[in-house]
Amino acid sequence: MKLSEGVEAAIHCATLLAQLEEGRTMPASALAEYHGVSPSYLLKHLKAMASAGILESVSGPHGGYRLARRPEAITLLDVLFAIEGRQPAFRCAEIRQRGPGALEPETYVKPCGINVAMLKAEQAYRAVLRETTLVSIISGYQAEADPRAIAFGCAFVERHQRPQT
Repeated sequence: MKLSEGVEAAIHCATLLAQLEEGRTMPASALAEYHGVSPSYLLKHLKAMASAGILESVSGPHGGYRLARRPEAITLLDVLFAIEGRQPAFRCAEIRQRGPGALEPETYVKPCGINVAMLKAEQAYRAVLRETTLVSIISGYQAEADPRAIAFGCAFVERHQRPQT
């Protein structure tokens, strides 16, 4: 399974926005700069997260994005669903019922074993994402990251956050 790069960008943006002071915002252009991605590409994902209630979009001269909920209330599964949708990654097309060896449709009363296994695996990885919050990601990063990277990130947020609206 391969998730889009948008999922990675969205999670990184959400963790950066979690560092903003209360009531402040950060423009999409700064988020794109920090992560080295195209602003137009990132904007699509920021809008999706705002539609999902993860981010709040604030308009005006001091506008930008901020978290719509506390970071401990946002899971990686929330972000995944906002970017990729809720459909399972694996979608069984029942190809066992095609080709020269296919039998009558009523022969296939039991679910495809491949589909069952893939959906079971999806449930397992979604369970991990459901219990992983932004706070746990941030805490792990702060405990293990190079202090220079943390200092850079803090300074970047300080420079680019916009005043309260």
